[in-house]
Amino acid sequence: MGTLTENTIVSDLWATLVLAGIIFAVLHLWKVTANSGLDQKLNRKLVHISIGLVFMLCWPLFSAGRRGAMLAALTPGINIFRMLFLGLGIYKDEGTVKSMTRFGDHRELLKGPLYYATTITLACIICWRTSPIAIAAICNLCAGDGLADVIGRRFGNLKLPYNRNKSIAGSITMALSGFLTSVGYMYYFASFGYLERSWEMVLGFLIVSIASALVESLPISTDLDDNLTVPIASMLMGSLVF
Repeated sequence: MGTLTENTIVSDLWATLVLAGIIFAVLHLWKVTANSGLDQKLNRKLVHISIGLVFMLCWPLFSAGRRGAMLAALTPGINIFRMLFLGLGIYKDEGTVKSMTRFGDHRELLKGPLYYATTITLACIICWRTSPIAIAAICNLCAGDGLADVIGRRFGNLKLPYNRNKSIAGSITMALSGFLTSVGYMYYFASFGYLERSWEMVLGFLIVSIASALVESLPISTDLDDNLTVPIASMLMGSLVF
């Protein structure tokens, strides 16, 4: 039994190193594209869409218990401190600032990017991979909110009557992309035996994604930051339907 425990500890430590390497490689890729002249708003959203989804994709590398969840959460947890140090100007990294902010101001990292890193860290620690709530929260934040902005900017001529800063195309895209990505991760985690896929769960994902899209469309999400309101809405609705 002791040998088995030691093996899982070693396995989790290796998984932590692999996950950290993958996440920081993806972040470095987006730093390179930002410095190469890719549109800053698009680059920022590509970071937004990819990091959380890649992070969740790596969860099967870890053991099933609390230790696995805590070690998996270590990588985005470290990123929380990176956002704080960069946002406060304690140290400088222009590539990271350029790839994650709207206007290139390092203080922007203390809002959306900090909320983003905190959300995926907490979803991992609290819910872990057996909970559809974690799937819904991360998928609606990353795929839903991220693609809503990309599509909304391109095809968002028709604005919502109650919020002229948001478009009908963006809101529909958010609900659909958050929902479809959630279902995709349901099948992914079910293939490892972490949860049982069902039509009830699919319906739950649809309800959560619609609720998240509605919250994101409200003016309050612009005022508070949708990186905060979307995951909170997903978790609250998820706790009711799952």
